[in-house]
Amino acid sequence: MNTRTTRLAPTALLALSLVSATLLVACGRNDEERTAGQKLDSAIAKTEQSAKEAKTATENAANRVEGAAERMTAKAEDVAVTAKVNAALAGDPRLSALKINVDTVDGKVSLSGFAPDVASRERATELAKAVNGVVSVDNKLEVANK
Repeated sequence: MNTRTTRLAPTALLALSLVSATLLVACGRNDEERTAGQKLDSAIAKTEQSAKEAKTATENAANRVEGAAERMTAKAEDVAVTAKVNAALAGDPRLSALKINVDTVDGKVSLSGFAPDVASRERATELAKAVNGVVSVDNKLEVANK
């Protein structure tokens, strides 16, 4: 059994060497058969493809940044509207002492809490609507029972 293994090993090594050499020659021949112009064209095509991919990645990143900036701007505008509505409500003698919650999303104001009477509840809606940047008012104020 040792004799057979010994005889197969050199044969297998020789076959492997021949296959490897053939592959190396074929690869080299393929590259050698290409002209300098073909090699240059290939390099240019790869560079152009890389440039396209980089441009796409840059545009995608710019779009994400722009979207984030727009969302931050909208949120800042909503915070400003909420502050202005709170200030308007605080300026009314009937509403100033009350805890009225003001929430704003995309310029849509929601009022919740209690109003001393129906007239004050409606006044809160009018004050909120008068604020610049308010798109709509959802008045959920409850009239306090006396």
